[in-house]
Amino acid sequence: MANKTLQQARKNKSDEFYTQLPDIEAELKHYKEHFKGKTVLCNCDDPRISNFFHYFSYNFEFLGLKKLITTCYKSQERDLFSQNNSERAIYLEYTGNKTGGRVPVAEEIGIKHLKGDGDFRSPECIDLLKQADIVVTNPPFSLFREYVAQLVKYNKKFIIIGNQNAITYKEIFKLIKDNKLWLGRSLSYIAFQVPPYYQEKSTRYWQDSSGQKWRSMGNVCWFTNLDIAKRHEELILYKKYTPQEYPKYDNYDAINVDKTADIPCDYDGVMGVPITFLDKYNPEQFEILGLDDHREIWRGRGPDLNGKALYRRIIIKKREK
Repeated sequence: MANKTLQQARKNKSDEFYTQLPDIEAELKHYKEHFKGKTVLCNCDDPRISNFFHYFSYNFEFLGLKKLITTCYKSQERDLFSQNNSERAIYLEYTGNKTGGRVPVAEEIGIKHLKGDGDFRSPECIDLLKQADIVVTNPPFSLFREYVAQLVKYNKKFIIIGNQNAITYKEIFKLIKDNKLWLGRSLSYIAFQVPPYYQEKSTRYWQDSSGQKWRSMGNVCWFTNLDIAKRHEELILYKKYTPQEYPKYDNYDAINVDKTADIPCDYDGVMGVPITFLDKYNPEQFEILGLDDHREIWRGRGPDLNGKALYRRIIIKKREK
């Protein structure tokens, strides 16, 4: 059943996104201190063409890595958009350039076969996960809950890409609320290469001069449990509270704040803020109390304001200083 589920996710065009090297570089430069002496696993990548493997192999010595492991789901073809039709999956192990150079030497990359198809939930892939200190990859969005649950189960550090809407998943939000997971440095309109058979979209879709198809989802972010400086940056508050500008919800004793930047500096009570607040969340400055429809706050329904239902709200309050 697990293999069938992963195969279905792989066939789902919404999961066929390929992360570009500049986006990887822009995010991972903020985590350099965490990588020294560590084993990194990229377990949702075709290692021969993965930009995650490219980044870590070319920066192996610079980051001071101990080992890099990358697993491949079935296909061993070099074509970026291979159809996972190879008989056996592979994984690569790299322990650095022994000749003193910075460019990885092909002969020093160990290519090994997996018995199964490379499903990240298979016993042999879990064995590789156990070897890793940090997991870095772009997992299938449709399996995001299950993927994160596995990382938590095996107590792994991670930096992964996900849809911003994953914030609202009950399992993910609980981790955020408990300060066991948070957003990374970037919250951006990341551009992904997509396969030739990808259906055209009316928005955030284009083809370049070579005919390559691209898609920007507009709501992609990085999720991590590694500490970075951004998490300790205090949000500067400047607006003053007035009952007119910050009305209370019809069905909960909290004021509504439409924009994170508009959180009032002189209000110490409970507030509802948009989910984009998490991009600026400093756990030393704010406390997260809940999410609107997780039955901890509104008991099964979202916030109403002047008789109208609002989109998702995270319930917060400022911490006492």
